[in-house]
Amino acid sequence: MNKKSVLSIVIACFSGLNLIAQQNTLTEKEKQAGWQLLFNGKDLKGWHSYMQNKPGRAWQVQNGMIFLNKNKQSVPADFGDLVTDEEFENFHFTVEWKMEPCANSGVMFYVHESSEFKDTYESGPEMQIADLACNDDGRILKCRAGDLYDLVPCDTEWVNAAPQWNKYEIISDNGHLTLIQNGHKVSETNLWDDNWRNMIKNTKFAEWPGFGTFKKGHISFQGTENGKLWYRNIKIRKL
Repeated sequence: MNKKSVLSIVIACFSGLNLIAQQNTLTEKEKQAGWQLLFNGKDLKGWHSYMQNKPGRAWQVQNGMIFLNKNKQSVPADFGDLVTDEEFENFHFTVEWKMEPCANSGVMFYVHESSEFKDTYESGPEMQIADLACNDDGRILKCRAGDLYDLVPCDTEWVNAAPQWNKYEIISDNGHLTLIQNGHKVSETNLWDDNWRNMIKNTKFAEWPGFGTFKKGHISFQGTENGKLWYRNIKIRKL
């Protein structure tokens, strides 16, 4: 190997390390605006699996990313939905995620952690994560990537196919909910009013009286669905 090749490899390695170092950080402007990191890029401090006192074993940190490393040997306790230790009321939340092809998951919010609810989705609405290239939820109206699952569809699909990165933003401000996918507003609705309650009546969520009623709760990544997923740059700003 000649000197030029060695130099190219060294530069590539340093570039990769520099890119990792830039992830999961806040700019001075973000700090001044009140943003806070929910993931430090090193460990799962601030997170636990739903109704557990720590993250399940399938939730790992890999190269500055939260990695759901679920396999055939994993038991449910290993991949229970990951939830924030802290609860949030009015907020602007952002996360970048990618998946292996045909994976399926979601970001829940206003999750109420209680033995009254077996799973996170029994209390918290979900912004769906799905691969549009696959013949499952990814092609069903109200179940596609970016949809408010089973409730409000995206007006346009802006999701990037796996395994590319995507960015989600969830803004909830005094009951007004806005969902943003890769910089594009894809839907908005109002929570907790008569129209919201009527929407729920026509879905599977109607069997859980507490669903979509909480005005403060945890944010959660679903671990119970299929496939491997990665998350980074997880931030929130309280409104």
